[in-house]
Amino acid sequence: MLLFALEGGHGLGSAIAERLGMPLRPHEALVFEDGERMTRPLVNPEGEDVYIVQSLHGGPVVSGDEKLVQLLQFVAALRDHGARRVTAIVPYLAYARQDRRTRPFDPVGLRVMGQLFEAVGTDVLVTLDVHNAAAFDNALRLRAVDLDPGELFAAAAERLVGSEAVAVASPDVGGIKRAQLWREQLERRWRRPIGQAFVDKRRADGAVSGTAVVTGSVEGATVLLRDDLIATFGTIARATEALLASGARRVLAFASHGLFAGSAADSLLASRLGHLVVTNSVPLFRLAGSPALSRIEVVSAADLFSAAIRRLCEPDRR
Repeated sequence: MLLFALEGGHGLGSAIAERLGMPLRPHEALVFEDGERMTRPLVNPEGEDVYIVQSLHGGPVVSGDEKLVQLLQFVAALRDHGARRVTAIVPYLAYARQDRRTRPFDPVGLRVMGQLFEAVGTDVLVTLDVHNAAAFDNALRLRAVDLDPGELFAAAAERLVGSEAVAVASPDVGGIKRAQLWREQLERRWRRPIGQAFVDKRRADGAVSGTAVVTGSVEGATVLLRDDLIATFGTIARATEALLASGARRVLAFASHGLFAGSAADSLLASRLGHLVVTNSVPLFRLAGSPALSRIEVVSAADLFSAAIRRLCEPDRR
């Protein structure tokens, strides 16, 4: 088995390699004068089961699109040189939010991603907490694995809430299923009932307004707000205010991917959110030097990915 970590996955890739007890294999990444890139392995992949870690977030130096091209080139090079199986480990999958058409002539970006990975010969695509799990399964003809960070967040939540009354909420209607599944996990783990709620964002002329309505009872409860990603922090900020206005004692948020784009740092500092937990699928480079970092706890997804790699390798050990 060979394990590589490209530009967008080196930090998490190193942690995965440590847990697997194996080295990251060397590769070469060249940038030519006109900006074109070329990436290749520096070990022979012939006959090998190969895993490549590459998160497709933008920045801090290279765009998400450039990281995607780098990953696709690398997969193609491995297949051209005889790799037996190639698995792309993509902690943050770009374009996953483009999972359906909402206006005429919209592309379905998630399906395009699936076609690209399939075209270069990817056997398995592994990601974390994809935006829409059903759309992810339907968009890809290759094997698609969506890892659930629920247990990672449960451990953090347990430490934060103790024996308090708890409710799990989704910040919008689209995330209800994700929040519901996590609430069921927590009830099994904690062996006590947990409330549920969701926040309905109101729109006016196509834009999200400041008005939000909470469905479900949160009176006197610590609310665990569960989402897949944070971009500008606007959705979490609105949901926090709505939940507190509905009687929540405090609000804690759990999101897999912390992008923190635009004015997210300022919005986080101005919000009444009690605590925010994210994974390390995306480095927090946009918050470097910001006091907003003190409001955030990062849990590592390395155990999830290393366990997934072990499961994928099991057929080879029989």
